[in-house]
Amino acid sequence: MTESSPDEPSSNRKDFICGVVEGFYGRPWTTEQRKDLFQKLKKWGMDMYVYAPKDDYKHRAYWRELYTVEEAEHLTSLISAAKSQGIIFCYALSPGLDITYSSQKEITTLKRKLEQVSQFGCTCFALLFDDIEPEMSEADKQIFQSFAHAQVSVTNEIHQHLGCPRFLLCPTQYCSTRAVPTVNSSEYLNTLGTKLSQQIDIMWTGPKVISKTLTTECIEEITQVLRRPPVIWDNLHANDYDQKRIFLGPYCGRSPELIPLLRGVLTNPNCEYNANMIPIWTLAHWASCSLDAPAHMEAVSWDIKLERESEQGVCDDEAPLTLGKHVYHHRQALRHAINEWLPEFSIPKTAQGPIIKAQPSVTVPPVPIIPIMPSVNTCMSLVTGTSSTCTTSTANIPTVHTSQLQALADVCSAAPDRPILSTGISPIETFNPVSNPVMNSLVSPTKVILNESIPNPIIPMASSNISLPSEIPVSTLPVPILGIKVLEDNMEKSDQSMSEKIDETISNDSVLEGTSFLEDMKKDKEDDTIIVDDVDAPIEEQQRNGDMSIGDTPQTLSPNRSSAAEAVEAGLEPLDVDPPPAAAGPGDPVDPSDSENPVDAADTTDPDVIMNDGTSENGSMQVEPSNSPLSTDMMVEPVDPVDVVDDGASPREAVEAVEAGEAGEGETGGEDGSSLCAEDLVLLCDAFYLPFEHGSRGLRLLHDFHWLACHAASVLPRPNKPHETSEWMRRRARFAWWTRRARRLARRLAAAANRELHAELQPYVWELCAVLALLEGFVRWLELGKFPPNIATYTQGTYTWFSKGWRAAFESGAQEPWVFRGGLAADLRRLLPVDGAAPDPPRAPPALPLALRPYAAADERAVCAICHKTCRDGSDCSDLFPSDLQTLPADRLVVPFLTLTPELCMVIEDDQECTLRYCDDPDSEGSDHKLEDRINGTKPEIVGYACAALNSKEFYKRQEIAWIPEMCNKYPESLMEREDLSQAAKDCIWHFHQFSRLERAPESVTRAHPALLTCCVLPPPACRDPLAPARLLTCLLAALRAHGANGVHACINATDHYLHQFYSKLGFVEVHRGGAGRVYLARSF
Repeated sequence: MTESSPDEPSSNRKDFICGVVEGFYGRPWTTEQRKDLFQKLKKWGMDMYVYAPKDDYKHRAYWRELYTVEEAEHLTSLISAAKSQGIIFCYALSPGLDITYSSQKEITTLKRKLEQVSQFGCTCFALLFDDIEPEMSEADKQIFQSFAHAQVSVTNEIHQHLGCPRFLLCPTQYCSTRAVPTVNSSEYLNTLGTKLSQQIDIMWTGPKVISKTLTTECIEEITQVLRRPPVIWDNLHANDYDQKRIFLGPYCGRSPELIPLLRGVLTNPNCEYNANMIPIWTLAHWASCSLDAPAHMEAVSWDIKLERESEQGVCDDEAPLTLGKHVYHHRQALRHAINEWLPEFSIPKTAQGPIIKAQPSVTVPPVPIIPIMPSVNTCMSLVTGTSSTCTTSTANIPTVHTSQLQALADVCSAAPDRPILSTGISPIETFNPVSNPVMNSLVSPTKVILNESIPNPIIPMASSNISLPSEIPVSTLPVPILGIKVLEDNMEKSDQSMSEKIDETISNDSVLEGTSFLEDMKKDKEDDTIIVDDVDAPIEEQQRNGDMSIGDTPQTLSPNRSSAAEAVEAGLEPLDVDPPPAAAGPGDPVDPSDSENPVDAADTTDPDVIMNDGTSENGSMQVEPSNSPLSTDMMVEPVDPVDVVDDGASPREAVEAVEAGEAGEGETGGEDGSSLCAEDLVLLCDAFYLPFEHGSRGLRLLHDFHWLACHAASVLPRPNKPHETSEWMRRRARFAWWTRRARRLARRLAAAANRELHAELQPYVWELCAVLALLEGFVRWLELGKFPPNIATYTQGTYTWFSKGWRAAFESGAQEPWVFRGGLAADLRRLLPVDGAAPDPPRAPPALPLALRPYAAADERAVCAICHKTCRDGSDCSDLFPSDLQTLPADRLVVPFLTLTPELCMVIEDDQECTLRYCDDPDSEGSDHKLEDRINGTKPEIVGYACAALNSKEFYKRQEIAWIPEMCNKYPESLMEREDLSQAAKDCIWHFHQFSRLERAPESVTRAHPALLTCCVLPPPACRDPLAPARLLTCLLAALRAHGANGVHACINATDHYLHQFYSKLGFVEVHRGGAGRVYLARSF
């Protein structure tokens, strides 16, 4: 190709397709969001939108059913809205789950469906065959030579029947690793290339399902096989395979020099619509460029950046603003996109509730070599091309050791109640079937259809006793799954009436042209009122000490019909660091919306409603009543969006504006210091960057915490090396500074006027802040220096970002990104030397995660008060003790820990009402490495504590020597004669005087779990963070691990049912019941 000058006009072809495909699994976008997208696509110079939401009602699961009058009106309005903005509306259908290619009746049904959509004004269509079993039925095998011939025959016939409009096809083998055996020798792909009409474009995802890079070589290879340039279905920003990740990084890994080699690029972005500004904007800017930035301007490796650190401790990886207009640099594009995105946060919009990705929260045992993954994946098949030839001709296919994948699976799927397993899995029957949620987004943005009769899109896998080779080709790896559903061979069809109705309609095509067709359909609708059952919004579960309800609210399933989706789905597939400013802005007052926002999602419940389809005046429109007895579950609140789009410049014009000095408000954060600024969004994007890369600020957090943990011994008294302590304190202050910046981001996001955008981003930001709060608590404990000199031998995890080969595997792109679960927050969490992870809340709480810190002597009164309020099996015990003996329970249960082992005591503090003064850059000159105090006089309130002793036997001996005598003097045995004492008070006094004769944990418990622990947390609303107890425990366990311990136990009364539940939900299991009514719960870590 001819290389153009950076200053010359773009040489991109006018027929180059550039747009968005809504092709993910999970909750589809709303009608208003799609219309807003059309306006943005026009504004940014893009030209196509593909309607292909996998979980929309009649796109895939019920593809045979025609649209009702109401649905037709909504779809027509969408098509008209796209046309008004000059955007091509491409309607895609996914019939491959259960279509019989040789059945003329099926083909007629498909024609009828697309004919109906064409009458709505649609002029572009697509057939998607990407999520299906690559096997034909027996009837099809009698007619077609191969699976590819069947698809080609149907596609060509439909294309011709519709009058040869613009048409796209998504093949079953849609990337290099799915090609069998290779791209060049794939019979399937070669058949498509030679037999499919040249007027039909073919979609392709690249070397992988989610490709890190696209090269000239791989594009030329597929172009030669398909006999046409491909349309790239780009999953770079798709996030429906991992509920903890969202991708806000720029479009990269694809040189603009590929544009002449492609038919087009369609990005399949995040499930969260409002989070896609940066992915879509940077793609539009990329499409307007013709050259990549010179190699020396691209970001260098992080190791080199560390060597080039500035005095601020950070490095500048931003591109210079002297690049030509048609030269693409992804970090520069990110900066411009952020300036374009920032005003969106100020547009008032009502929250629609959290995005519901199609991921049931079920506990599943790990599968051999396959990491435990969500039940949905963007554009990906659960099966290999064939079962007999998938391992042949693999010379050019990379291989992976099965032991490595098993290790990754174990680490990524570990949880408190599911420890890391090294060998073996449960039988295949132990897997739970996965419900397949679908929606009817054309009618309602608030209803999720949970149809039990839709077959689970998971094919049975082989049993666990299969012997695996030491190495296997990457292309043979099936997609990770959460559940398996084995269908019975004699499955019966449960909707004969619907089939008969379709048969009668299809048998006489003239019915489609009859003048009474619409009237008949409307008449039928009058008798087909749909009753929609709403599930009440989640009610705040009562959390007591020992009764912490942090699980998901079970969904109510109603009996449904199976309709057209009778066959099992083959698989769910989708298809630089800036230096901190010299001085930060003023303190951030907490916005009242943090805890009591009147428009916050899921705060209200809707009554049951009766939905009637509307009617249409268009008599020529083909419509069909929806007579399916479907039950829908309320998942989100009604939408009341404000459709506000300001007229602005195209991506190139925006770049020019920034270069001319017309950028946004930058670091100021608005006049009151509580508004989001560009630097806040840079931190947000770096924390949730790309599937194969963490942003530079995220890497800084990883490296700083790892360095602090590895060099923790520097804080121990070492008079001969004071500079080491100084460096540790400098980095510790910097880590705290970035942690506070993350919390400031969360506060400012909570105060944003755009509640819809806040609702989509808040779960991710909350998770990040929760992990940082946990790590900050551990760092503050390290700062005390109460650990052995050999701490480094105990605090290094086995599978972390810094383990040999981990980062290289993550960044290489050789593995699909779902192998590495959880994103930056998970990588940060894995740096703590404690296995397992905190359970997920039903949804992120509105308030910020509570902070953790080591216990201080001034906290004793508050800790004793908490003990007093919870020691009666989770409730207050004031009435059990006389006024002059109110200190008895605390002196017995917690004060011994505070007195004898204060270095192993942690507290949770609620600082929600405290205004923080954000200190200057801790790396700047003159910094004393101390955190700033709060400026409004409010002190944080302690709402929970956890205390431990490293060895229970030694702890009891120390009590006998240094604590019990004092207690016997304070509470003499003569008090037992008082008539106003309750039995509980007498038991406490008796405890002190009979301490040496009390029952202790047996050797079987203390041998494996020598440490002793006690933990209490106030119930809501005192503790507004449902996961704070889990983080508190994790922080304390990390402190115990730093001392070399790996097992801990707690002792409770057999009658303490709430306390038993409390510890059980924190990962403890009962290991022994004593004869004196004592129960011992233990946990390894």
